[in-house]
Amino acid sequence: MRADQSTTLLLIEDDPGHARLIERNLRRAHCPYAIVLLRDGQTALDHLLQARQEQSTRLPPACLVLLDLNLPGCSGMEVLARLKSDARTKHMPVIIFTTTDDPHEIEQCYALGCNAYLTKPMAYDQFVEVIQNLGWLLTEIEVPRGAS
Repeated sequence: MRADQSTTLLLIEDDPGHARLIERNLRRAHCPYAIVLLRDGQTALDHLLQARQEQSTRLPPACLVLLDLNLPGCSGMEVLARLKSDARTKHMPVIIFTTTDDPHEIEQCYALGCNAYLTKPMAYDQFVEVIQNLGWLLTEIEVPRGAS
């Protein structure tokens, strides 16, 4: 296992059922990160950008984001664009996990700087399998510790 509990996974997901499924199956896959759930895009931006601006201890220096695109208020696309355009947060890995499989939106997310794009399967068993595979992957990846 490469990560430690000082790394935070920010789960930005407005659907409570999806959030529970994601968190439960990441834990089953032994995902080593502390998981923080944020339910809308504006809250996520406020949390990330304000914490970085204040050099708050609310977030550890290492952080990665699991982001839904279909969020109330500020969309996931807007969150991605703002995170990747801000020098304080552009280093954070962002994994898109959404129901949208529109090729144009996928291209746009990669153009904005997402690190991976996963489409949420509609079938429960497939949804669980994708999350568990993601959890196993997360046990092995390195996460940057902050802007240099």
